[in-house]
Amino acid sequence: MIITPRTARRPKSSLLAGFGGALALLAVLPALPATAAAPAQDGAARAAAASPRAVTPAERRTAAYLDSLRDRPARLRAFFKELPKGGDLHNHLSGAVTTEYLLQLAIEQGLCIDATMTAVASPCAPGARPASDARTDPAFKQQIIRAWSMQDFPADESGHDHFFDTFGKFGMATWYTRGKMLANVANTVVKQNQFYLETMVSPASDSAKSLADAVGYDADLAALHRKLLAGGKLDKVIDEAVKEADDSDAQFREAAHCDTPHPAPGCRLPVRWISQVSRGSSPVRVFTQMAVGMRLAERDPRFVAVNLVQPEDWDSSLENYSLQMRMLKYLRGQYPGAHLTLHAGELAPGLVKPEDLTFHINEAVRVAGAERIGHGVDLVHEDDWRRLARTMARRHVAVEVPFSSNKQILGIAGDDHPFNAYRRYGVPIVLSTDDPGVSRIDISHEYQYAAKTYSLSYTELKDLARASLEYAFRDGRSLWAAGSAPSGYRMVAACRADRPGDGRPGARCADYLAGSPKAATEWRQEAAFASFERAHGGR
Repeated sequence: MIITPRTARRPKSSLLAGFGGALALLAVLPALPATAAAPAQDGAARAAAASPRAVTPAERRTAAYLDSLRDRPARLRAFFKELPKGGDLHNHLSGAVTTEYLLQLAIEQGLCIDATMTAVASPCAPGARPASDARTDPAFKQQIIRAWSMQDFPADESGHDHFFDTFGKFGMATWYTRGKMLANVANTVVKQNQFYLETMVSPASDSAKSLADAVGYDADLAALHRKLLAGGKLDKVIDEAVKEADDSDAQFREAAHCDTPHPAPGCRLPVRWISQVSRGSSPVRVFTQMAVGMRLAERDPRFVAVNLVQPEDWDSSLENYSLQMRMLKYLRGQYPGAHLTLHAGELAPGLVKPEDLTFHINEAVRVAGAERIGHGVDLVHEDDWRRLARTMARRHVAVEVPFSSNKQILGIAGDDHPFNAYRRYGVPIVLSTDDPGVSRIDISHEYQYAAKTYSLSYTELKDLARASLEYAFRDGRSLWAAGSAPSGYRMVAACRADRPGDGRPGARCADYLAGSPKAATEWRQEAAFASFERAHGGR
């Protein structure tokens, strides 16, 4: 059984009050550089001053065009949809599927909808209705959409609770449908002018739990790992996960018509899986899922990393947080080929005790060795957070920022969000969607929100898109010279004489791109930027 939960249900909590003292803390920072200030400047002027790299005439013209759209909302939306936007690196597959398609999957499987708007197996019990009734009953359909997403969620319920409760309501519709869900999400990603996707699933979830329960917990992590490996037990779970992925690939190709004369757009999208670990589970189950994900990443190139999911504010998540970071540190030593990105700092004052805001990002970075951080919203409440930010910048630990879910779950937006604090200290940032189906948004919305809220120039938006490929767990070397990405995106020597979008690259550059999927994807985006700037800079 394929289960891709964002989380299980959690106890109800009161609506969060916001970030409290965050503004006061941010006020003591040094003045913003030109890259994030001067909303009075027009876009073209900001483009010239926005970054240390040289700004091209095409970028200046495109910035001027963007500036001209301030009072033309339809054109502005079109601009952001057409803008090349790199890759989505923080994406939960089941939460990324459009709600309407989840309902379609429920109908296809003959599921019922009970009185709580939860998808359940047929036959329908008293008080439940066939999901297919939504085809002819618009009011029923809207009830389901509201229960399964953040659309018009009840005013008497916190966004945090409603968001996380959606996964339990539509969960049954996602069983056995990973490939179909991926076809839906991949098509959306391509239509949003993105070039790469990393999405989260829970491989061989039931078998991993059964193995954990059979082995039992051992506080000696090395001994626990040996018990999982003994007799090939862990490898049997890996075999199941690989078979599961094979079946999903076949289902995807069929759903997307990839082997027909009319393939769906998503067929051409490079996709990699990130293995989810349910952080709210027992320590032995958590450790086993971690080991499955890391061993799988070293065996199957479709899987690249491990991440922890479920609410960070659950009692079990808080109680075991430091232990889980130590588990990851140990397992990374055993599986150095596996990457690590972690939900960390998805917290706010009022949701947890003040002391619980002081160490989660720190331990994710310094103990577990995370290469990227998801959310990172409580940054300014971390102990010695400025030192932490400098460490993240020095180590190139990127922050995955999904603005909409941060607002919906935590009530954090605008100046309360640490977006500018990360930027001040040079921490890499990549914009992401998190659960766009649940949030009822897309990546274009996130870019447009960032541009408006933080007065970002066109070149800053462009470099955010570049960062989302630069910090992806994509195979191969970067298109950008070592150390240049944060300070100018200077191409590697092999491609420096070539211009993306102006015909085929020279032989030396072509060889480089052929040997690096990462560089090839980045080159493709640069060619898309050249085309985008020709189309918009000349208007």
